[in-house]
Amino acid sequence: MTGSWSRLLRSTPFRLALTFAFLFMLAFILSGAIVYQMMSADLAGQLDDTIKETYAVIAASYADNDPKELVETVESHATRSPKKEQLFSLTDAAGNRLAGNFTAAGLPDGFSMFGAEMPGLPQGAEYRAYSGAVGSNTLTVAISLSETEELETIMLMSFGWATLIITGLAVAGGALLASRVQLRLDGIAATMVDVSHGRLDARIPLTGTGDDIDVVSSQVNAALDRLSGLVDGMKQVSANIAHDLKTPLNRLQMILDSASEKNLSGQKVGSELAEAHAESLQINETFDALLRIAQIEAGARKARFTDVDLGEILQTIAEIYTDVAEDDGKSLSSVELHQTAGRIHGDPELLTQMFANLVENALRHCPPGTTIKLSVARDGDHVLAGVADNGPGIPADEREKVFQRLYRLDHSRSTPGSGLGLSLVRAIADLHGATIALEDCRPGLAVMVSFPLVAAS
Repeated sequence: MTGSWSRLLRSTPFRLALTFAFLFMLAFILSGAIVYQMMSADLAGQLDDTIKETYAVIAASYADNDPKELVETVESHATRSPKKEQLFSLTDAAGNRLAGNFTAAGLPDGFSMFGAEMPGLPQGAEYRAYSGAVGSNTLTVAISLSETEELETIMLMSFGWATLIITGLAVAGGALLASRVQLRLDGIAATMVDVSHGRLDARIPLTGTGDDIDVVSSQVNAALDRLSGLVDGMKQVSANIAHDLKTPLNRLQMILDSASEKNLSGQKVGSELAEAHAESLQINETFDALLRIAQIEAGARKARFTDVDLGEILQTIAEIYTDVAEDDGKSLSSVELHQTAGRIHGDPELLTQMFANLVENALRHCPPGTTIKLSVARDGDHVLAGVADNGPGIPADEREKVFQRLYRLDHSRSTPGSGLGLSLVRAIADLHGATIALEDCRPGLAVMVSFPLVAAS
């Protein structure tokens, strides 16, 4: 229990809650003090008004220099206050009491305060008095402050209890809210610990409220998804490198061994050296492609982004590969290019390489007689570009796998290539914020890439 309380005191949410509670209590106390001062002043003003009105009523009974009615009025008021909550005094010029329930001695004209030091008054009592001349006599009217003090005491007690209750609720509420927030922060911390220990499938639990912690947690989960995907990709790449590059490396070793044996026997080794050189070039090209994909995924090429017209890029691709396709017994004749499709923001060189890879992929894996089509068109706030063919296509369960590095379909392993063409296409598309969809043309395959449109200036 002590440990959990100490941990709660160290938590940032609880400290913030306590700080807010302290500031709220400070504001409450300051406002309460102002209200108390205003109420005290108002009560004092009302008391003075009551005393002054009573004095005026009594003084009005004096007329025609006849003090008899004045004396009777003072006595009448005095008898109605047996507990001396109100005091009345009428004295002559010599200070002798003519009427009333006390003798006012030494009080100045106007308002004044006096206590129980005067004889005949209750112990500890304090009074507010008003004195003035009525003819040759002096009339004094005083009212006890006990009622005003009682109201002020009630107000102070109420304010004190309210302060205690609000303080308790603020601390308890702060502790409750802080504990709930701390639980969510603990969930984030626990997830990070799991990830650091290699559990890349761990994710931060979400409450579904959509608050700032949920937003941050969603972003962290997205980053973990990305990290998990990259790690899985690295594992897949490592396995594919070990599997797919083992064959050319073994073949290269066999060629070099054969060349070495021929060299020892004095035979010519030119053909073996040429074959070994070709194998080494293919291996270097594979590693260069892997490094290029890594650079693109790191976003290193975004500095070269500019406004690009995809129609112009695809037109260039069509001009370059039309003759290549004809030489290979295929056609690149049906080109659908809409020049008004709109511009995108990207790297022209990488975009050219992307669509060149798609066209080369179709040329490499499609039989003679295949027709390849290029297209670009406006699609809402996107530009949709694609390469389609009527070749053998890709099975539905293999379409997502072909974007993995070094992955090749079984029927494609006999053809030249490293299995990195579509991986490079995916990396370039991700760099440009584009999405790729593989669609069945029945027969054939269409690779459609959707780019966000650049807003018009």
